[in-house]
Formats: sequence, C-alpha cells, structure tokens
Amino acid sequence: MTTEAKTDQTASKVPDWVQADLFVDVLKESVKGFSKIKSFKAAGGTAAGENYATVMLRVSIEVELEDGKEKSVSYMLKLPHDLEMYKKMMESNNIFEAEFNMYKTVVPELEQIYRDAGVEVKFGATAYELKGAKSDYILLEDLAPKGFKTTNRLEGLDQAHTEVALRKLSMWHAASAVRVATKGSYPDQLTIGFYKEELRPMMIEMNNNIAGNFLKYCKLYEGNEEYIDRVKEMMPEITDQEFKMTKIDPNDFNVLNHGDFWSNNMMYSHDSFGKINEIRLVDFQIPKFGTVAQDLYYFLLSSTKLEDKLTKFDYYIKMYHECLLENLKILNYSKHVPTLREIHSTLFKYGFWGYLTATSVMSAVLVDPTETASFENFHSDSTEGNDFKMLLYSNPRYRKHIQIVMPWLLNRGAFDELER
Repeated sequence: MTTEAKTDQTASKVPDWVQADLFVDVLKESVKGFSKIKSFKAAGGTAAGENYATVMLRVSIEVELEDGKEKSVSYMLKLPHDLEMYKKMMESNNIFEAEFNMYKTVVPELEQIYRDAGVEVKFGATAYELKGAKSDYILLEDLAPKGFKTTNRLEGLDQAHTEVALRKLSMWHAASAVRVATKGSYPDQLTIGFYKEELRPMMIEMNNNIAGNFLKYCKLYEGNEEYIDRVKEMMPEITDQEFKMTKIDPNDFNVLNHGDFWSNNMMYSHDSFGKINEIRLVDFQIPKFGTVAQDLYYFLLSSTKLEDKLTKFDYYIKMYHECLLENLKILNYSKHVPTLREIHSTLFKYGFWGYLTATSVMSAVLVDPTETASFENFHSDSTEGNDFKMLLYSNPRYRKHIQIVMPWLLNRGAFDELER
C-alpha cells in the first residue's frame, strides 16, 4: 500500500494522524465488498478563497474488493484551523460539534419527516464516524464523483439555479417548522446557536473589524453620500442589533435556518444538456432557529447575479413562499401558515440582516480567488490581512453590487430599527 498525505501547498494543513488505517471501518461501511486499501492520499480539497471557516481536505483511496477488482473512493474531511482566535471561539461554540449533530440527528430527522409523508428527500451528503480522530472533524462522502459541483460564485446564480436552491430551502424550512410543531422546541444549540452572551465581546471585535473596513472604502462607492453617515452612526450598535434579531419572536413564522446559505454551500448535478438534476446542501456549521429573513437575505443578496439581485428579489420571495406552502401542506403543518404579505413584513422587520450580509459574506463571495483569502486574514489587522480586506471592499465587482444594494436597503428602512 502506498500512502501520500502531504503533496501540495496545503501540506502543512494535513495532520500526521490522517492515515489510511483510520479509514478502514468507514470503508467497510460505505464500500460493498471492501477488502483492503491499496493507496491513500490526503490533500487540499478546496481552492484558496472558496472556504474560510474550516480546513477542507479530500481523502482519495484506492481499494481492492473481495473479488480482486479495484475501486477509487474519496471523502471530504473537514478540520479546524490551528489559530488562537479560532480555538477561543471553539471553546464557547464548537461548530464541529454543532455540525456533527446536524448530520447525525437533525438532517436525518427532517428527511424522515418527508419520508413519513411519502416523499423521498436528500438534503446533504452522508456523514461518517472516524474512530480514533485526534481532533474535531466532519467526514462526508465526496459528492463530486456523483456529478455534484458548486457554481461560479463570481458570476452569481442565474434564475434556474436560484429557484432550485429556494425550492430546497423551502423544503428544509417547512420540515423544521413541522418538527417543532410536533416535537417541541429545538435545544439551545440551535435556538441560541452562535449568539451566546459569552461570545458577545468576540463578536463586537469581529463586527467592528468588518464595519471599520467597510466604512474605510465606503467613500469610494458611487452614491455613498446617501448612506455613509448612517453607516458611521450604527457602527457601535451592530452587535446589539444582531443579538436583538436572533431573539425568537413566537409571533413570527420561525424555522431552522441553515445559517450559511450561500452559493458555495450548495452543490448541483446536471444532465448532459445542462439541466439541473438535483441539489445538495453542505456546511451545517452555524444553524439557527428563528426568522426566515436570515436565510433569505443571506442567500439572495450574497449569491444571485447582479442583474437579478434586486429586480427579481420580490419574485424570488413569492416563489419561495409558494414552495413553502406546498411543502407545509404535504407535511400536514398544523399551525398558522404565513401569507406572502407576512413573509414580506418579516423581511422588513429584520431588514438589518440585509446590511450584515452585504457588508460581510457578500464581499467574500465576490472577491477574486487569492492565496491571501483565509479565516485569519478576514479577521486580523496584519499587513496581509489589511491588504486582503482592501481587496474585499474595493474590487470593482463588489462595488457594482454594493452600489445598488445599499440604497435599496436604505429605501426599505433596513436601518430604521437602529433609531428606536
């Protein structure tokens, strides 16, 4: 057997404990007729700038089957960053523990709700347990050999891909609402999630960093005079407002938000004519039960094409609402079903999610691939970090998007809540 665990520019990120023998039980579970490992390789699984929150590795294994034939199999192994800030965050909110629970308990439960209604649904990849792992991890089937791939985040999703994503999101939201209606509230890990009081100081620091850098380049944007003073005024209140929005209002239609619903966290498969066959969701690290506005703003502002982002926003909400109602009916939802007007009212009520999306994840989605794109540089004040953030907020692509999104948010009253 040959073993190759360190082969490319991500070599330093492949821990020594990621070895072939660790995967034997997984192979017995997932490969029919597995006999032995012939070769093993672990290497970087995503390009620079395509994943920030974790280290992603692709584990490629050649196996011999009981009949003597050979087969290639692969898995995606997600690991934590070896950074002090990251470790501090993990002490109070272990995103790996949260995601492991999502794959092992929550996702199967929502799929079963549909199965009980006579509908087969697959939301995510199959997860596996890796006995003997020396750190937190998430091990998933590699969806790429099944024809799944992400889209070009820089171009943004066209209408067809956006509609498929919204349809799947509506299914997810509907099942989570039914789950709570029939089984009761989710645990604190999902109802409070990342928004714990002990994390508030760290979030203030992160939000100040993001807001400060956004403000620094805001003066470059055409039409900034409409809103730049408001951006300055609300900087000290951003974290308080964010925590306020995450408090669950029982009068709202509440769902389990994916929490990180952007184009790189959904994978599509297509037929030979380019028509979409299926979509799978990935990265269930920061789920949060609460208003649907969180996922809807996060997705539609971060990941759609520039020409569709605002012109089709209301259409996309209507389409999402129609799919939501369809799925709530299939699942025999017993509580009040939200009207389209109520969904729009919710979006106005929680409009500040739009600002948070536009000034954070949208910038990361639209920046050109670069080796400096990393979790560390996104949050640090180092020279390299500051240079990266200059790219985030000053590049022409982001400027085109933010110059239409900011006036739109202002005109919708997205900042009015801060005046009360």
